Amino acid sequence: MELEQFIGDDFGVIVLRLFIALLLSGLIGFEREINNHSAGFRTHILVGVGSCLMMILSIFGFITFMNQYDNIQFDPARIPSYVISGIGFLGAGTIIVYGGTIKGLTTAASIWAVAGIGLVIGAGMYSVAIVTTLIILISLIFFNRMEHFFPRFTTSNFIELIASEEFEIHEAVKSVEKNGFTIKQVEIKLLEGNRRRIHIWTNMKKDNKLIYLFDEISKLPGVVNITKRN
Repeated sequence: MELEQFIGDDFGVIVLRLFIALLLSGLIGFEREINNHSAGFRTHILVGVGSCLMMILSIFGFITFMNQYDNIQFDPARIPSYVISGIGFLGAGTIIVYGGTIKGLTTAASIWAVAGIGLVIGAGMYSVAIVTTLIILISLIFFNRMEHFFPRFTTSNFIELIASEEFEIHEAVKSVEKNGFTIKQVEIKLLEGNRRRIHIWTNMKKDNKLIYLFDEISKLPGVVNITKRN
């Protein structure tokens, strides 16, 4: 069997599309990775390249059978439709619930978008994939910084915790809710030495209960420091 017959006539185009999917999905995954999100560099690459592969299969995988049999019907949209619906299960795995706050929706959405980019690249729509990648990166990087200027962040106070790895976040959440506060958002950032910086946005109108809340949280295992931030 000749090499050309083994790899196929479209091998060069297929490899190009896979590598473009690798590059573009890797860019989005890198942004998630450096911000310590649950789905990072490798996950986004696998989703992007995998969905690109499914689209390539849908376009090129059945050409031989169609040429041999006239009665075969070809629907290139069937496999991609299953990719889009199936990727929701992977995205759901990145969503974490802390009390009344949901984290990970942006990462889940980025995984879903990367699957779309992979499908578009697999179909040969390179310019659309590049523009979409730029839009997603702008949304993740620059819009994320702009959110800090929105009123819900500038007018809300939050509790800052510095804790070691033995600290369990659900215990702090339990204390906050037990003292009558409503949690709006929780953010966790890894620090050096296996420490974590935890920000808990909540309604601080009940200042008379803050002393009891801070005293209770400070006694939890692993808490190094607790501060009220504006």
